[in-house]
Amino acid sequence: MQRIILPLLLLAFLSANAQTRQSQNSITISGTVIDQDSGQPLEYATFVLQEVENPDKVTGGITDLDGKFEIETTPGRYNIRVEYISYKTYSLTNQNYTSSTNLGPIVLATDVSQLQEVEVVGEKTTVEVRLDKKVYNIGKDLTTSGGNVSDALNNIPSVNVDVEGAISLRGNENVRILINGKPSALAGFGSTDILRQLPADAIEKVEVITSPSARYDAEGTAGILNIVLKKEKTLGINGSVNLTGGHPFNARATTNFNLRTEKFNIFNTLGYYHRESPGNGFSDNTYSQGEFDRIIEDRETSRNNDGFNLNIGMEYFLTEKSSITGSFFYRYNKGDDLTENDNQRFTDAALASRTFRTENQGEDGNSRQFSFNYTNNINDDGHKLTADFQYSFDDESTFTVIQENNIVPNTDLLALENIYEAEKQDDILAQVDYVLPMGDAQFEAGYRGTFQKEINDYQLDQFNQDTNQFETNIDLTNTFTYHENVNALYTQYGNKFGKFSFLAGLRLENTEMRGGVDSDIDSEALQEILGDDVDLNFDKNYLGLFPTINLIYEFKGNQNVSLGYNRRINRPRGWFINPFPSRSSRTNVFQGNPDLDPAFANAFDLGYLKRWDKLTFTSSIYYQRETNSFERVQEETGEVTSDGIRIIRSIPINLSTNERIGAEAGMLYNPVKWLRLNGSFNFFRFSTDGEFNGVDYSADNSSWFARFSSKFTLPAKIDFQANSFYMGPRQNAQTDTKGMFSLNLAMSKDIFKEKGTLSLNVSDVFNSRKRQSYTETAFFTSDSEFQWRVRQINLSFIYRFNQPKERRQRGGDRQNGGDDMEMEEGQFQGGKG
Repeated sequence: MQRIILPLLLLAFLSANAQTRQSQNSITISGTVIDQDSGQPLEYATFVLQEVENPDKVTGGITDLDGKFEIETTPGRYNIRVEYISYKTYSLTNQNYTSSTNLGPIVLATDVSQLQEVEVVGEKTTVEVRLDKKVYNIGKDLTTSGGNVSDALNNIPSVNVDVEGAISLRGNENVRILINGKPSALAGFGSTDILRQLPADAIEKVEVITSPSARYDAEGTAGILNIVLKKEKTLGINGSVNLTGGHPFNARATTNFNLRTEKFNIFNTLGYYHRESPGNGFSDNTYSQGEFDRIIEDRETSRNNDGFNLNIGMEYFLTEKSSITGSFFYRYNKGDDLTENDNQRFTDAALASRTFRTENQGEDGNSRQFSFNYTNNINDDGHKLTADFQYSFDDESTFTVIQENNIVPNTDLLALENIYEAEKQDDILAQVDYVLPMGDAQFEAGYRGTFQKEINDYQLDQFNQDTNQFETNIDLTNTFTYHENVNALYTQYGNKFGKFSFLAGLRLENTEMRGGVDSDIDSEALQEILGDDVDLNFDKNYLGLFPTINLIYEFKGNQNVSLGYNRRINRPRGWFINPFPSRSSRTNVFQGNPDLDPAFANAFDLGYLKRWDKLTFTSSIYYQRETNSFERVQEETGEVTSDGIRIIRSIPINLSTNERIGAEAGMLYNPVKWLRLNGSFNFFRFSTDGEFNGVDYSADNSSWFARFSSKFTLPAKIDFQANSFYMGPRQNAQTDTKGMFSLNLAMSKDIFKEKGTLSLNVSDVFNSRKRQSYTETAFFTSDSEFQWRVRQINLSFIYRFNQPKERRQRGGDRQNGGDDMEMEEGQFQGGKG
């Protein structure tokens, strides 16, 4: 044994001594690569070291997200070269390094002569994988040319926009929508209607945040979608004009103008649109009680919407390290929607009566938003302080006339109602974020306060045929005022140890929800309508801790595994807790519930990513458990209309505990230069357990959705693209919804020496984007079909001035040349939320 141990010990000693000598003889060459125009770091720039005496011996690396590089080598004489696509190469020759050296900032200047040749930059949708999110840089998506933001979101993996504009993430509709990292007036009253009004080409990128870090607001149990709008940073004057026309008739004109100097940057987007969106619906309803046992409704809807939006701002550079930015956003929209409803009512399978109902709704809305930002890049290492203030004001008024006439067995006026709704919302946001890098580690802390006030004024006037005058229904007329104030503190810390990176944080949020109702109805009648337990003037306060952690381990061969955990909250919106009933028809009433409490969720996400030369594969398995979740249920009110139809009420309640488990996979494949393929698949299982008023609403549901996109270049440099989408069948406590398929096609051609692009696209080629569902309760069933918008054909023309066809986005944007999915090593910065 001794003969074996002594040689092994001697060998180990000699090996360790050799390694020590080698370590003592090694040095490091480090530095930072930055953009000359913007001063921003350039990530993934190439740094090359070439030995002078042995030119065939070359080493080097690439810069990280902060533009930093650090190369280990041996003392000697070297030639240095720094390269970056469409930038002038930086070089130093015959440099003698005998000890570790920091070269400091290396400034690269744009090679203007190459810009027109960079056909790949901005051409495609690229994907960046970060510790807490995926970032989709929206490129030249032909199918959304001339479309809106909702159209663009519907092409993002994991995201779905249904026929009514509701946005879901991995099948869950409780998604937090942010604009430029913050809640915004652009989303007016929490709805997604504005996303159908903004042009798709206003988007720079979309951040899909399924495992948000502590920096983000804890709202949204499904996660966060952050829509980042363009703000050009190219020196000089540049811009574009985009014109679109289509059938059914729509027209849009959008202009972008930017002026950048060494001292300031002015950016502006101006747009006008007119859109006509015909839709239709059909429902076959049966009732277990009441005068009629079956009612068939056939609806046709015509929508005419006009809108104007303006976004203008200026960034002023106080010093080389600090700047202030101010911007103003204004939106005006006017809508005129007409729905015609043919009702056939049956008793014992015989037609008992037939009515014709029209709903004519006119809407005017204004949104204004003032935003201010102060940024101080304290040093080039990422030490940073930012402060934001934002004020938003929304004002929307709606006037709806509902008229219903008998056709069979006689012709007369059945009902005539006028509904007046006025909504006002004020939002104030104040936020401070501090980032302190510490070598490979990074510490962050911050505060955010949001202060929201909503006033909803609702009035129902009904026509009295005896007096030939309108009379106000005081049982439903009211003014509801709602306050929601959220104060939050957060801190997070990230570090990297070799191939392992982590980001852990904790967020403390205090939520105050206050509401009050002003109505002329007396207290006894009020309690009879609302219930004895309903508190009209409520004041609730919630204090919660929301931990988050995200981990990534990188393997060899361009692959990594990630694991994320976060706790989230779902706060009820103002209209969900307004206790006064409102209605869009005589037979359907929606009533909010002031007793609603927030729902809380714990979510886990396990992901895997692998990259080959021409193929990128990404996948994840996720699990979420939500407690005290709220859901809309339908029940009888015990009341009937004058012609014997039972009135049904929808009300949101804290129904249940639910669990969601799923898996998703995505593929990006670029086999040849002229062909790009992109596909994704998401499968999830949802189970809920709860009951209300003695009715069991427990349900189990499995569903899936998939999308596939192909883009290829035809002769004569004509680009062609096809996007297909399929949503599998799904269920909730009362409704089964069938699967749905849609296909979009588009083609484009560059003209005027590539300063202009002409695009033609067809949305929903087979006119199949329809929601078909079946609802069953103890007292009625409904078999229905709904199509929000019929097939759309658009022709678009964009003209660029002083702007290359493929604009490069400086700073944090990718400069790669394909549908690549880049892993950002050591990245701990999230977005503002």
